[in-house]
Amino acid sequence: MNDPIKVLIVDDALFMRKAISEILQSDNRLNVVGTARDGLDGLEKIKTLAPDVVTLDIDMPRMDGLAAIRHIMIESPVPVVVLSSLFSDGAVTFEALRLGVVDFVPKPSGGISENIEKSRRQIVDRVKIASSVNFSNIRRVRMQADAPSEDLAMRHDALPLEYLVTLGTSLSGPNTVIRLLTRLSPTLPAAMVVVQEIAPQILPAFVKKFNEHVPWSIAMARDGQVLEQGVCYVCSNTQSVSIDRNESDQPCIRLSAMVEKPLNLLFSTAAEIFKHNAIGVLLTGIGDDGADGFARIRDNRGNTIAQDSQCCVYPNLTHNAIERGTVGMIVDETQLPDAIAATMS
Repeated sequence: MNDPIKVLIVDDALFMRKAISEILQSDNRLNVVGTARDGLDGLEKIKTLAPDVVTLDIDMPRMDGLAAIRHIMIESPVPVVVLSSLFSDGAVTFEALRLGVVDFVPKPSGGISENIEKSRRQIVDRVKIASSVNFSNIRRVRMQADAPSEDLAMRHDALPLEYLVTLGTSLSGPNTVIRLLTRLSPTLPAAMVVVQEIAPQILPAFVKKFNEHVPWSIAMARDGQVLEQGVCYVCSNTQSVSIDRNESDQPCIRLSAMVEKPLNLLFSTAAEIFKHNAIGVLLTGIGDDGADGFARIRDNRGNTIAQDSQCCVYPNLTHNAIERGTVGMIVDETQLPDAIAATMS
């Protein structure tokens, strides 16, 4: 039997430390080895207790959560799951995910209440999954100090739309997506649709802040949206996304209820609409979604690209597609921008 997963809880509220501890201790695979009242206290206890996972609040005195994450990643690297009520603050959610936290989970409101119980399973699952992360592959994204210098209002819809890049990822994916969009030229004759694992409450603020830091125009995916060149449409995997044509025969996005394998749906419908100009990209993630959709893209002579499993935070998604033989190109994360661009040359 595997040893219990050791967890350190960092939160300035005593009642929340107690509530989260009770949630985690309800699962026999998890062992809360300690609690800390702020970032400084947390850093000291990480060094003495050597937890496998840290849950971390953001709004704390002395040293807040973002400062703590920066120190943790350098001084005492350990997987971090953020539990915070600041999910509507785009600067906070974007920065935490950029710095490499495993996930950002909205903290249940109302103290020890039914809200916490409703979130129990999500919190337990996230901590368990975080313990299995390939931590050596987690890296912060280095950003420009200021927004891109070009006129952001003119950065998209400048070229005809010829290609569609569909990108799928799950846990820890937002960090890789941020890095990719900082390096991929928005002048490609393409739009991008991204399905990733991110809480829907977080998504609007995350997208708004993301849009300020990359040359692509970043937008939340909305039902019926017509696809435009130079725009990246982002959606949580709590909804399903498919590609369709509207009454004017324009390629557009369709949103519907969550399905078991949303990446297969995204890739296969992209193949139907864009044929050989459909490009599928699989990044880090858990599960076996995406391989069947990749097969549809290949059947239509489109291109399929997978991040090398050895450089994934979680290798399952890409490894499964590679094993199934539906991946046309396997590349290191640093090679992804050039690989995507090469499919359009």
